[in-house]
Amino acid sequence: MNLPKPIFFDLDGTLTNPESGIVRCIEYALDRLAVPYSSDDDFRRFIGPPLRATFAHLVGEGLADEAVRLYRVRFDDCGWRENDPYPGISAQLQALRAQGRTLFVATSKPQVFADRIIDHFELRQYFDAVYGSELDGTRSGKVDLLRYALAQTQSPPGATMVGDRRHDVEGARTNGLRAVGVTYGFGSEQELTEAGAELLINSPQEIAEAVL
Repeated sequence: MNLPKPIFFDLDGTLTNPESGIVRCIEYALDRLAVPYSSDDDFRRFIGPPLRATFAHLVGEGLADEAVRLYRVRFDDCGWRENDPYPGISAQLQALRAQGRTLFVATSKPQVFADRIIDHFELRQYFDAVYGSELDGTRSGKVDLLRYALAQTQSPPGATMVGDRRHDVEGARTNGLRAVGVTYGFGSEQELTEAGAELLINSPQEIAEAVL
């Protein structure tokens, strides 16, 4: 008997839209470090990749760790709540569960924050487990994170990863997962296609049917 293959979901840009909170936390860290930036700066492009790499780009290696610390001060206080599930996500997850699918979250976000967000938005009921990184940066890359999650879940070949950035696609392909990209998040169709996504989904309402 062929059982339905598991599905791993990214969090930011796939299940929820965290733009407001993440951008405000980046600006908070830059303000505290007196690093100038413009209102024209598009910090949206940094949603998805590991946080330290983002700050290494913005403030340099020497200040990156302190920038991460400052970011997390505000994120822990209020930034994690400045976030919303995409419209229709709960219904799509419910439909997948009704199909007998096993669902997991695999996010570069630290586990402590991922768990908090999943619980706050009452999404826990749809997932068998949530996998995130450690605060010290362990498993912040999607390749390592998915390798760990696959080992923990003992998932069979043919599982699927759904995410909005090239890191999700590259992590999936490296680990032998089917790579599905969503274009309603923070990665472009070009970014996802060039990374090797096998399928693109343009709205949350298409997920359950598209990943059959």
